[in-house]
Amino acid sequence: MAKQPLEHGQTWSGADDRQLRELAQQNTPTRVMGLKLGRTEDAVRSHASELGVSLKATNQSPYGTKGR
Repeated sequence: MAKQPLEHGQTWSGADDRQLRELAQQNTPTRVMGLKLGRTEDAVRSHASELGVSLKATNQSPYGTKGR
């Protein structure tokens, strides 16, 4: 059985919300966000959705235009 994160079942604080927004703005992968926040990747995705924070990478080329 997988080990539960430290913050398992805990409510998100304002500091957690700020850190989530900062990490999303820096294009940090959700797995890394989860490790830094002590949450699961699913919890990060779910809470980001509740906050209206986009986890979509902003520094990638549009589909099919790489190498042009």
